[in-house]
Amino acid sequence: MTEITATALPEVKVITPRRFGDARGWFSESWNRKTLRAAGLDLPEFVQDNHSMSAEVGTLRGLHFQSPPHAQGKLVRCARGAMRDVAVDARRGSPRYGKWVAEELTEENGRQLWVPPGFLHGFVTLLRDTEINYKCTDHYAPECDGAVLWNSLGIDWGVEAPVLSDKDAAATPFDAFETPFEYEG
Repeated sequence: MTEITATALPEVKVITPRRFGDARGWFSESWNRKTLRAAGLDLPEFVQDNHSMSAEVGTLRGLHFQSPPHAQGKLVRCARGAMRDVAVDARRGSPRYGKWVAEELTEENGRQLWVPPGFLHGFVTLLRDTEINYKCTDHYAPECDGAVLWNSLGIDWGVEAPVLSDKDAAATPFDAFETPFEYEG
């Protein structure tokens, strides 16, 4: 049975699909709407799948978001290697605004992280050649693309000098970030 666990940010969930293994390896349904609904989690429709590979240990991507009207929810999993996946509540008026959670997602543990729209997302790789797959609830829209500076929230990334893109190194610090998201609690 698929296991669904709440995090310290109740909207962010850890999903661990069941694996069936034998001497040949294992099999798992990484996404099954019917199974998740039966377990009490009804996720929105996904419209895009992404796959990224990071060659170096300590590659940090984030903290990213897409603003409305193309805000994205993401269902993230590690296909190969290991990563520390981070979600930050960026919804104005939320009692958890600016709070973050981090989960280790690995090829071995099979965990996935559901990051809803209105949350910043980022990850850092823990092994070489780490591959990440994630499903998105909206298509990529460059005009809605944004980033918040990775080290402006006190997140424990587990690395001191990450490998960053120019975009991520120059991102807006969280205390200067004008959030486009509203809490609807």
